[in-house]
Amino acid sequence: MWILTKKIKIPEDVRLSQKKILHISDTPESIYKFLEKLLKEVQPDIVIHTGDLVDNIKLERKPWLEKTYRRKLAVLKQVLSKSSQLYIIPGNEDKEDIIRETFQNSAIIVKPGTVLNIWGKSIGVGHKPEDVFGLKADFLLYGHDPKEKFGLNGVRSVNIITYPNWKVFMLPYPPGTNFDRGYRLPRGL
Repeated sequence: MWILTKKIKIPEDVRLSQKKILHISDTPESIYKFLEKLLKEVQPDIVIHTGDLVDNIKLERKPWLEKTYRRKLAVLKQVLSKSSQLYIIPGNEDKEDIIRETFQNSAIIVKPGTVLNIWGKSIGVGHKPEDVFGLKADFLLYGHDPKEKFGLNGVRSVNIITYPNWKVFMLPYPPGTNFDRGYRLPRGL
């Protein structure tokens, strides 16, 4: 319900920028409505998803959920297909062949560790931090590990890169996203 009632605060610099890249990662299906609303608000020219597209379905550990993964991936395709250009870097919980089959020509599937050239800047992309660590690039985009803090970690925040000033804006995911990703809250005093 939070997703439908809470206004997403988009910085004015993002709204006024000529072009925008939106970076997301490790998206459980519970945030697909949030993503739909975010895409409508931000209107990015490029979306880069750094893997684990249906992150609540841990396909690597539960391959018997492949049918459900396919269905949820089709829903995500409908959400993300509204962007002009979509790059997907498959994660450890994804199946690349199913992504290719589902997205067909509506996404560019990129191998982890690739450096993209976008509007004159180099952008290193991967799913895991080690996929991009050490790459020579202006920006490093990844997900998978919420503890890593170098570059732009798409698990920690939704990242928006603006052009031509190349500013980075980090927006929070909805409350409960990490729980739906399977991250458990630390216990303690």
